[in-house]
Amino acid sequence: MECCYSTKLSTSSSSTILNLQGFSSSPVGRRYSKNNLHQGLLSSSHSKHFLQLNGRVQPFYRQITPLSLKTYRGSIVAEAGRQGWDFGRFLKTLYFFNGPPSPAKFFEFLIEKLSSTTASEPLKPMGTSDVILVAGATGGVGRRVVDILRKKGLPVRVLVRNEEKARRMLGLDVDLIVGDITKESTLLPEYFKDVRKVINAASVIVGPKEGDTPDREKYSQGIKFFEPEIKGDSPEMVEYVGMKNLINAVKTSVGLRNGKLLFGFEDKLSRELPWGALDDVVMGGVSKSTFQIDPTGGETGGPTGLFKGVVSTANNGGFTSIRTRNFIVPEDLSAYDGLELQLKGDGRRYKIIVRISPDWDTVGYTASFDTIEGQWQSIRIPFSSLRPIFRARTVPDAPPFDPSKITSLQLMFSKFEYDGKLNPAFAEGEFQLPVSRIRAYIQDPITPRFVHVGSAGVTRPDRPGLDLSKQPPAVRLNKELDFILTFKLKGEDLIRESGIPFTIVRPCALTEEPAGADLIFDQGDNITGKISREEVARICVAALESPYACDKTFEVKSVIPFSKPFTVDPENPPPEKDYNIYFKTLKDDVTGKEVLEQSPMLV
Repeated sequence: MECCYSTKLSTSSSSTILNLQGFSSSPVGRRYSKNNLHQGLLSSSHSKHFLQLNGRVQPFYRQITPLSLKTYRGSIVAEAGRQGWDFGRFLKTLYFFNGPPSPAKFFEFLIEKLSSTTASEPLKPMGTSDVILVAGATGGVGRRVVDILRKKGLPVRVLVRNEEKARRMLGLDVDLIVGDITKESTLLPEYFKDVRKVINAASVIVGPKEGDTPDREKYSQGIKFFEPEIKGDSPEMVEYVGMKNLINAVKTSVGLRNGKLLFGFEDKLSRELPWGALDDVVMGGVSKSTFQIDPTGGETGGPTGLFKGVVSTANNGGFTSIRTRNFIVPEDLSAYDGLELQLKGDGRRYKIIVRISPDWDTVGYTASFDTIEGQWQSIRIPFSSLRPIFRARTVPDAPPFDPSKITSLQLMFSKFEYDGKLNPAFAEGEFQLPVSRIRAYIQDPITPRFVHVGSAGVTRPDRPGLDLSKQPPAVRLNKELDFILTFKLKGEDLIRESGIPFTIVRPCALTEEPAGADLIFDQGDNITGKISREEVARICVAALESPYACDKTFEVKSVIPFSKPFTVDPENPPPEKDYNIYFKTLKDDVTGKEVLEQSPMLV
């Protein structure tokens, strides 16, 4: 709703007659009594208000009941030089949006004089919470990741199967959820609602056939030093099914690189919304707009939405808009940074209004945007730029905008800006605004939202011409270990195909040595060697904040050979690494699968 003036149905020197052809004074329906109407409407000493109901003039407060919107042909006639008001269109608007909550409240809205003042205090900042989820948090890499994140003061939540073990290992105060990635039913949506980033260190358990010590000393030495077997769930369940379940659980909350389509037409995707006109007819004006789909009006000749109409300042009006019905389920866009509109400009200034309440007449979080005449544009509206507006005035004490509770969208062309200011690009008359797409977007530069700890060697078991005797045990024993690397690769593919911004870290053999050795980053899945679990944890945390690591898959090892242990002098530790130096060398779309895809298929 747009208004910055008090609405009256009469002037001080004339009477107003409402000519309602096709309406009845039947007792069926709601009664608008003196008590229901604004006192200013009934007690004015300078004006008279009557209904001309089927030819009979009656006091305005008498009951009126619509017989049928289809047969209604009436209009409101004002005797002070005002233009006719289309009451039928007014009722149609109300019915499209399910009407106001009550007659009394509606007439209060229609008549009352606005008394709000211009905002003089700063707007409240938008609330945010960016929880980092760590899956596999009790493992060798996972628990180190948790420790690094907590030392940085970052909000962290752990996903574990064994609560007692996790609290004993990570502390009683750890933010913890109990679930099993191999069991989709345990990954409840409320667990992940405020999760914005994920580090997945969950992995199938490999242990010595002959058993291990309570502290898993043999396991800590690495698979190179014992005869391995799978313990617990199979590689298929953990690395593939578990990955699928985890991605599905967090996909909504962490967001997609290409955003989320809310309305419009994009490649092979399309999504329509129930738009309805919401013009100044609700305030007594005569402006009129509509929304339709133009099947060939898009930028490349495809379909587009079209917001068009005629705007007039007659009767103190001056705005047109289209608004969606309330979404059945509120849109959760908390993973994103704003809305992007793809549209063809006409040189005018428009508004977008986003609501987070299902109420009819409520605060709308609003931003204005300018268009370029005759040019297709992508216009981004950051959520942080939305300001709380009610009837064209800023509401300084409004609650912060919550992108997880979006209930409706609205596009508006109005002569009014905010707080008494006017739209500098406003002009009466016809207008049209083709809008081919509205989507939520992630602000550039995009950083990884899902960091996964995989394994070097995942593409090697099926690589032709490879000398397995020179490969690590997991490559040689892939079949005996229930195709562990095969399913790890399938799990990686699920990440790459998900649309989530990702980093896949493939460490070589993991050790309990300290971090600090010089490193080698490589791509193509060719290197062998060792690397500290602590170092891998640091790499994962660093990747979360680096656009250079986004959508990259790489292997990593230290320069120290297996035959030489690596130690650190506590009195003189090595300097902390700038992992961006390594990330910047990485390329997109290099996974090691290229060799497999280029090799001729054996028949």
